[in-house]
Amino acid sequence: MKFVGAHVSASGGVDNAPLNAMAIGAKAFALFTKNQRQWVAKPLETKTIDAFHKNLELSGILPKHILPHDSYLINLGHPEVEKLEKSRDAFVDELERCRILGLDRLNFHPGSHLVKIPKKDPHYHDKLMLAEIACLDVIAESMNRAIDATKDSNVKLVIENTAGQGSNMGYKFEHLGHIISKIKDKSRVGVCLDTCHTFTAGYDLRTREAYDETMGAFDRIVGSQYLMGMHINDSKPPLGSKVDRHQSLGLGEIGWDAFKFIMNDSRMDDIPLVLETIDDSIWAEEIKALYALIEK
Repeated sequence: MKFVGAHVSASGGVDNAPLNAMAIGAKAFALFTKNQRQWVAKPLETKTIDAFHKNLELSGILPKHILPHDSYLINLGHPEVEKLEKSRDAFVDELERCRILGLDRLNFHPGSHLVKIPKKDPHYHDKLMLAEIACLDVIAESMNRAIDATKDSNVKLVIENTAGQGSNMGYKFEHLGHIISKIKDKSRVGVCLDTCHTFTAGYDLRTREAYDETMGAFDRIVGSQYLMGMHINDSKPPLGSKVDRHQSLGLGEIGWDAFKFIMNDSRMDDIPLVLETIDDSIWAEEIKALYALIEK
């Protein structure tokens, strides 16, 4: 019931992604459906779409075990109207690309408030809280608009939790819960948990007790019914550092026990579990190692 893979290259065309996943023994994968550092991309051509489906069938990977990621340029919580609208338009285009490819979810970072508040400001914490709440509301509104613009689509908007670097939102489970509470059509929303982001945001995963406490908090505040994918990464920085630096499994601050807990947790059944670790030359080994953690 576990479907493990990696975020594979789609260089040369999205139709190459299933082949790259198959080459490392993946049962799931993530990809960018366009260049993640450009605003605009050519529409997907019919021959590319057909080749994608052909290669996907060859790989044996199901569409529900694919977790496309949107462009890094998009900020659904941008404080400037013009840049916000540009992000909203680009996000709708990303959703449409997923629909055209027959994929049912789009993973995205929620957004950043970009407000700079000096830490020496005596009202720093109050101002930060107000900036964060305002940004979360803008993100939710952006998502509602995207859902309205794609009413004929079943592509789910899968919010990824963040490490909390800079002014990035989504580093607290409360942020995810707040956004979801504002979404009108909750059948179109989901969550992706990144283990590195979770850990560096301050949620421990390293012991059985810590893992159960963290996942219990996620269940209470967000709801495990929204879990639609995971990014499986170790972490270079320590717990609560709010720094996003991935590491190969077992070589970082998290360690192997957390990944054993994940591989034996029924909440992670039948969703894409995607490596974003730093050495793609050992992804095949890491995939095998994760499956070896499953208790018979």
